[in-house]
Amino acid sequence: MSAEDVIFLHSTHQYNDQPAEIFPIISFKKIMKSTSLNLILSLFLTIYFGLESAGQTTVQYDIVLKGGRVIDPETKLDAIRNVGILNNRIAQISSETLQGKEIVDVSGLVVAPGFIDLHVHGRSNVEQEYQLHDGVTTALELEWGIENLKEWYVSRQSKALINYGGSVCWPYERFKAINKDERVLKEMLEVSSSGQSDLATMQDRIQHTYTMGLESAQESAVIENIKTSLAEGGIGIGVPIGYLPTTKPEEMYQVFKLAGELNTLVFSHVRQPDIISIQEVITNAILTQAPLHIVHINSMSLGSIQMALEMVMAAQQNNFGITTELYPYTAASTRLQSAMFTEGWQQRLGINYGDLQWVATGERLTEETFQKYRKEGGIVIMHMMKPEWIQKGIAEPGVMIGSDGMPYSKLAHPRTAGTFSRVLGKYVREDQVIDLNTAIEKMTLLPAKRLENIAPMMRFKGRIQVGADADITVFDPKTIKDKATFEEGLEFSEGIEYVIVNGTFILKNGETVSDVFPGKAVYGKFKK
Repeated sequence: MSAEDVIFLHSTHQYNDQPAEIFPIISFKKIMKSTSLNLILSLFLTIYFGLESAGQTTVQYDIVLKGGRVIDPETKLDAIRNVGILNNRIAQISSETLQGKEIVDVSGLVVAPGFIDLHVHGRSNVEQEYQLHDGVTTALELEWGIENLKEWYVSRQSKALINYGGSVCWPYERFKAINKDERVLKEMLEVSSSGQSDLATMQDRIQHTYTMGLESAQESAVIENIKTSLAEGGIGIGVPIGYLPTTKPEEMYQVFKLAGELNTLVFSHVRQPDIISIQEVITNAILTQAPLHIVHINSMSLGSIQMALEMVMAAQQNNFGITTELYPYTAASTRLQSAMFTEGWQQRLGINYGDLQWVATGERLTEETFQKYRKEGGIVIMHMMKPEWIQKGIAEPGVMIGSDGMPYSKLAHPRTAGTFSRVLGKYVREDQVIDLNTAIEKMTLLPAKRLENIAPMMRFKGRIQVGADADITVFDPKTIKDKATFEEGLEFSEGIEYVIVNGTFILKNGETVSDVFPGKAVYGKFKK
């Protein structure tokens, strides 16, 4: 059966490329397009299990989640239900008793789609364990992207705790077009193949090219390099131009032009944290018809967040594919040696030395230590946002949640471990900025829908529906909270009780399940 033979419809969404693990070998092309998703899936399951022909009255599911408050942001289901999981799919959602090999009573808990984080930087299982304790089942590096995507994907196969993937790393493809040292490229390829690649190592090797202009032939090479990496599975194009701020507008426009021609997403850090830079990427996207996702709009707009949100929403109202996200903390984090801290940073960011916190020690900086650590290099936390700016962004309809989680360090920014629990604990339960259903939608359905045109398997994530991937997060809405802090560093969140990834428990009773690696690769649509 070809992928085109299976068509699922719900509302205006079409589900293609569905693997057939739990469905019969049959063509459904002739099913009327007006047929509902639930009716079609019920038909699939009825045929598969042969309930009538075999006279069987009971299906035994692999896992049954019993008596939880099931919330599906797409169908708006919010009710006490039993959820049956078979293989790696949700096979039944019912108020009736279900039989299972393993039955878990989740009464009093919320059963939600697994949280989807579009913006992470930690690539190893160390970071993934913190993420799964925060309810995340899919964590993607889409702002910077991943160098040597083909080799990196292979290195993670059957080794990941949760689902993983990355965009094309524009700065790396740019570096490859400039670099003449084949030895360096070979070394980086070996690191990617070993599974030991990390963002800091990659940045250290390529940052000397950030300020280099491109010749015409090099510009063409960058475009070809991007196309090659898209064919290796890249989920769109990562464009962290804020770290290459001297890049000529003409060069950046060509990347957007390519994205428009291919209808592939650009995930963009903007050039500077100001409105003009946000206008730049929106203008490029509109002129080229490129789908655009602006990362962490809170730290890119600062006190102008209201205007920034208005521009994004105006673009959407005019049918341009432009979206954004934010993280629920008032501090940002980056490398002190980056272009973010070139001369004039105090005026651009509206902060001073004492607002910077050195991750390695937790100390606040002075002019003297700023100069010292900038030469050494390392991660710094930037306390530069007001609580009301974060509240404004979280309350805005359509704005997603993304952690911007950093590579592991005991004193890393707490967003690495607590982003999603913080939204549910502080902004839903305590401050009541948004309701629970809206928060779950921002963490699940909205990112899944944003990606499903570029990463087809995302059509089956972010939903609690029959036929959807069994990526599920079960949490206690009365106790969920983030526990990582700026002062004490990373700590697992509280209140996430169970996490299932592709039908396998990876978190049980708040504890990591050892020696299971159910995470699967998420690929872009151009993968060959």
